[in-house]
Amino acid sequence: MAGLLTATALADEADEVLLVDRDTLPEGPAPRTGLPQGPHAHLLWSGGADIIEQLAPGLPERWLAAGARRAAMPADFVILTPHGWLRRTPSLTPYQIVCSRDLLDAVARRHLLTHPHITLRTGTQAESLTGDRHRVSGVRLRDLSSHTTDTVTADLIVDATGRGSRAPHWLTALGLPSVQEAIVDPGLVYATRIFRAPPGGDTYPVIALQADPAQPVPGRMASLLPIEGGRWLVTLAGTFGGQPTAVPEEFEPFARSTPHPLIADLISAAEPLTEVSLTRACNNRRRFFERLRSWPAGFVVLGDAVAAYNPIYGQGMSVAAHSAAALRNTVRRHGLPSPRLARAAQRAIGRVVTNPWEITVNQDIRFPGARGKRPTLTSRLTHGYVDRLSRTATDQESVARTLFNVMSLSTPPSMLFNPRVAVKVLHGPQRPSLPEPPLTLAEKALRRSPSTPPPHHP
Repeated sequence: MAGLLTATALADEADEVLLVDRDTLPEGPAPRTGLPQGPHAHLLWSGGADIIEQLAPGLPERWLAAGARRAAMPADFVILTPHGWLRRTPSLTPYQIVCSRDLLDAVARRHLLTHPHITLRTGTQAESLTGDRHRVSGVRLRDLSSHTTDTVTADLIVDATGRGSRAPHWLTALGLPSVQEAIVDPGLVYATRIFRAPPGGDTYPVIALQADPAQPVPGRMASLLPIEGGRWLVTLAGTFGGQPTAVPEEFEPFARSTPHPLIADLISAAEPLTEVSLTRACNNRRRFFERLRSWPAGFVVLGDAVAAYNPIYGQGMSVAAHSAAALRNTVRRHGLPSPRLARAAQRAIGRVVTNPWEITVNQDIRFPGARGKRPTLTSRLTHGYVDRLSRTATDQESVARTLFNVMSLSTPPSMLFNPRVAVKVLHGPQRPSLPEPPLTLAEKALRRSPSTPPPHHP
């Protein structure tokens, strides 16, 4: 997704954009090797979708036309936070686009690769950069079927190869210093299975059961997404000491061990359509390319290659969209041939990823056994405020709106400390927390615990 959006962002600024992918891409919605996390839950926040609309007008509507759903927050969500159930008040501004990752990618390819300036080359791997520490002039490519190599030269080389990016090694090979890196690892493991939704289940709300990182026990989480094709995509996650497995018989019991049995009850009688997909590489990794004292002209890194997040926060695709927009804006200011372009763009991308990074790691480092830099005193004080804000959001609509706007990357985190918000946080929630998930009668009818007999139909 980062590569597609970047190619689109540059297509009107360049004579040609060559998009290189090591996979042979499927024609329609289907898994592919280069996206091992593809089977799991993917939610595109409104803050990312709105930027994508600017980069590629019409793409969000094409997702919806192909079967994706525009889920308004919080009306179309049932969310259990560490501090209680969020009330499903009338729809606020934020929303999420809900579907499978395979559908997101397939529709994006069909829509974006029709641009006359974009050329796609598949089955090809980038192996190294050409040039020197002052300027990158091209990239060496290997055809994975013929094993032949060639070199492509360009005014700008962009690395959007994700978590596995070799950009730090490529830069040191050119004589540049090592890139500073930070890792915060709560030990998260993801397990996903797809079920056939029961009649009426295709319009079920999105469910998110969150763990409390402040508790001295492993975090266990679960989400249920109604996706295209009348299916439920269920993703389970657990931190060190409480991780799910790929054993099908252990899937529902793990779901029942999360903070609430709602999802376990819903899938107890549902037909599984897939085996369990398991992913372990879910740590938070940040590479501070923008901190290098010297940076070669002609080279930019973005997407997960710069900052890869715990997927549970759903910010990766939105950050990639904001990064592609930042690159396009920098190109328009400086021009592609400018020797100052790459440095300015890398710094702009560094600013884009900073806030989502802080939001994610400041929560994840709190889980028992999490590995990484410990929070500072300021961070610990901020945790207390954010915890109280989250508790207040379960009751106060305006506070929930502010929280969602920040999480969706529509507004900066500083809005959480706006005086009007801070006053409400100071007073806290005014009503008792909800004792049960906020479901409608029709939604409750689809939930059946193992001890509940099926309904009798005379």
